[in-house]
Amino acid sequence: MNSSLLGNAAGQQAAGLSSADLVKLKHFVIDNLTRDLEVENPPADQRDAMVRQKLAEVFTRIKASIPDAIREQITREVLDEVLGYGPIQPLLNDPDVSEVMVNGPRKVYVEKKGILTKTGVTFENDDHVMRVIERIVLPLGRRVDPDTPTVDARLPDGSRVNAVIPPVALDGPSITIRKFKKDKLGMQQLIDYGSLTPQMAEFLKACVVSRLNIIISGGTGSGKTTLLNVLSGLIPEDERIVTIEDAAELQLQQEHIVRLETKSAGLDGRGSVSIRDLVRNSLRMRPDRIVVGECRGGEALDMLQAMNTGHDGSLTTVHANTPRDALARIETLVLMAGMDLPVKVIRQQISSAVDLIIQQTRLKDGSRKVTAITEVAGMEGDTIVLTDIFRFEQTGLETDGKVIGQLKPTGIRPLFTPRLEAGGFKLPPEIFGANLGDMLRRR
Repeated sequence: MNSSLLGNAAGQQAAGLSSADLVKLKHFVIDNLTRDLEVENPPADQRDAMVRQKLAEVFTRIKASIPDAIREQITREVLDEVLGYGPIQPLLNDPDVSEVMVNGPRKVYVEKKGILTKTGVTFENDDHVMRVIERIVLPLGRRVDPDTPTVDARLPDGSRVNAVIPPVALDGPSITIRKFKKDKLGMQQLIDYGSLTPQMAEFLKACVVSRLNIIISGGTGSGKTTLLNVLSGLIPEDERIVTIEDAAELQLQQEHIVRLETKSAGLDGRGSVSIRDLVRNSLRMRPDRIVVGECRGGEALDMLQAMNTGHDGSLTTVHANTPRDALARIETLVLMAGMDLPVKVIRQQISSAVDLIIQQTRLKDGSRKVTAITEVAGMEGDTIVLTDIFRFEQTGLETDGKVIGQLKPTGIRPLFTPRLEAGGFKLPPEIFGANLGDMLRRR
């Protein structure tokens, strides 16, 4: 390790180093340790020990007095910079943080339990933020520069990253990280959290196993991918599953899975592989199920065609605020495929392909719930008929802002009930609110 700055530091008075000297020392150590790691390339499980050892050597050679608290802080910051993602590494280590948002060097926000708060974490400047972005994307073979100012990536633990830099980011580089949950959620956890009821869970299990085509609709951060992960986990072990995602997040435990992920274009602008490319290719892979992380373009047409040509039991998500909006969104996405199809034809494709829409919502208090489970019940004229099987009814707010409401059935049995029975699920009338149905009939 180059010792020029260390020699200067060693010449300081015993009273200690100034703040400016400590910052210079930290930068010097970070630069040199980064080079040492590139040259020596120790195994991942030995990197932490190597960095700590070299830091101890640095502190030993410095004659100035450094308090233990400052020494520990420098050690922690150096470790975060060299082995992690700089100032935001402690936020990524915090199990209560679900999302980290960097709006610039001085504006770092987190989401905890559905609530957004500004943190005291800061970067030195825009260049510091850029270094962290490059540390994230370079090992993945992705690039970000003024010609390609946006990038999606995935951290080694599976967390999803989006980065945007100038010229499209007007106030400097920005990072958004949706953290990967190490503990895989199951249906019971969603019930415990109040996201759905045991009756809804039993109904959804029957729908997945009976190979209904399901679309999960919801806004950004509403929990669509979490629910998709839970439902995909209900697919029987003896079926071949192909998952298609922009950045792989699904954590399916079944054995017979093929995981596909999109690829960005290379430096020459060629070689990109889109979700639509992967959906088309998946049809040649003899899938029993196709699970698409999110439909956001022309692949919606290919997905509908797959659902209509024998690939029952497919699942995907779309960005929409209600089941009816989800249908309008799918129509728009189909038109993005470049096919000049009449709207009525598109709607006929949707109504024959999609069986169920599950609406996932992030409420004002930060909680996430399934607010509607809706059957696609066919066509009447030019309109797709939707029938709510379950819905969430909000009745008020508590003084602390917590949403008061109830998830309950509507009393209507879906038209596809015979398909559930053919799949071995004879659901009792109580699941659909039989008493409520009797009351409605008496009216």
